[in-house]
Amino acid sequence: MAATVLLVDDHAGFRAQARALLTAAGFEVVAEAEDAAGALGAARGLRPQVILLDIQLPDGSGFDVARTILEGDDPPAVILISSRDASDYGTRIRRSGARGFISKAELSAAAIRALASELG
Repeated sequence: MAATVLLVDDHAGFRAQARALLTAAGFEVVAEAEDAAGALGAARGLRPQVILLDIQLPDGSGFDVARTILEGDDPPAVILISSRDASDYGTRIRRSGARGFISKAELSAAAIRALASELG
């Protein structure tokens, strides 16, 4: 069974590219959100196994969204993404509780699987 994924990014073009990459690799993209509010609603309603979450959203921080989602019961694997480098965020990635970080330039199914390894 394919792992379910919620894509959260405010750029429609990136979401389309990520959806194509994930679908081709056997993931099931169950929803997309363009902001923090949409991400929280979709995460609660759909309960995806993986959330690919942009750090810079128009209505909030991906770090705050990750912490909120991870406070729930049986939380998904949250993977932070950004066009910026991980070093730009210091220790905030680790403190967010997310599984890890992938630069948008290095996004791949293998990188996602490595961070969400228990999904198989």
